[in-house]
This record gives sequence, C-alpha cells and structure tokens, in this order.
Amino acid sequence: MILWFRHLPQLSMDLSEWTPFIQNHWFRKHYMKFVYLLQIIIFLIPYFFEGWLPHFNLFALILIGIFVFIIHEALHIIVINKKGDISLTFSGIFFWLRTNAILSKPRFWVFMSLPFIALSVMPVIVSFFVSGDMKSILLFVSWINTLISASDMINSFLIAIKPKNSVFCKGYYRLQ
Repeated sequence: MILWFRHLPQLSMDLSEWTPFIQNHWFRKHYMKFVYLLQIIIFLIPYFFEGWLPHFNLFALILIGIFVFIIHEALHIIVINKKGDISLTFSGIFFWLRTNAILSKPRFWVFMSLPFIALSVMPVIVSFFVSGDMKSILLFVSWINTLISASDMINSFLIAIKPKNSVFCKGYYRLQ
C-alpha cells in the first residue's frame, strides 16, 4: 500500500535488537547539513563546466526536472513495492520515501542507489556517444538527479560499510 503525504502506521520494533543506521549521535544530528553541503557543491557544478547546460527556456527545464523527480521516486518504489507499505511525505521542499519493510543489505543498497545509477551515471555515459541538444539534456538530467540524490549517495556509502548480513528497517539495522 502506498500512502501519499501521510505517515505510515507505527511498527513496533524491539530497539534492543536494532542499532541506529547512523550510530554516531553527532553525525545523526547534523546529517542534513552534510546533505545540504553536498547539494550546494552539486548545484555549483555547472558554473565550473560552462556551456553544457541546455539552452532551453526555463519552463522546459522545470518540466524535465519534475519528470526526473517522478522517475527517481518511481525507481525507489519499484525496488520495495511488494516488500511493505510505502509513504511519500515531505518537509519543506524535501520529499521522503519511507517504508516499514525489512530490507536485506543488497536490496536496501539497490533501493538507495538505483535512481542515482539510472538517472545520473547512465545519462553521463550515454552523453559521450551523442552531441548537441541531446548531450545537454542528458547532462542536465544527470545533474538535476544528482542534486535530488544527495542524501541517497551518502546513505549508499553508509549501507556499503555495514556488515554483509545486515537487514534494515526504518532507520535501524541489525545483524541476521
């Protein structure tokens, strides 16, 4: 079941068995500051590589950005669709996809990484084989998705360094 802009029902978890995904209290408290810093760095990339942003009108670029966001979230949903309930909520301009599913390390890593790989890495690779407006559009898609994926990139790294037999649920993990 997908809940739009509502919170999931509370899932009872024995927190003595689960460890917070981000164990360091200071990092957990300041996590979003790292995300914002990464987003600012990503946002500034076009200024360092002049001339690759498409020369389309702003409305077209906003539409492309909206489509990238929708596809990004759809890829997340596809990975966990049958594993548990899903909730898409937001805070300010940030959208959060939450699930009560218990995910294995590989599935959780794919959940976090698939949109980045499909909408940032692959368009950059394809851009080497095309030119003109298509190249600019692909680079724009990659750039806007990388901006959207800042939190996912940090989480993907954190997932990768967790033990191999970890399972994840609602910001916690445990060893199986």
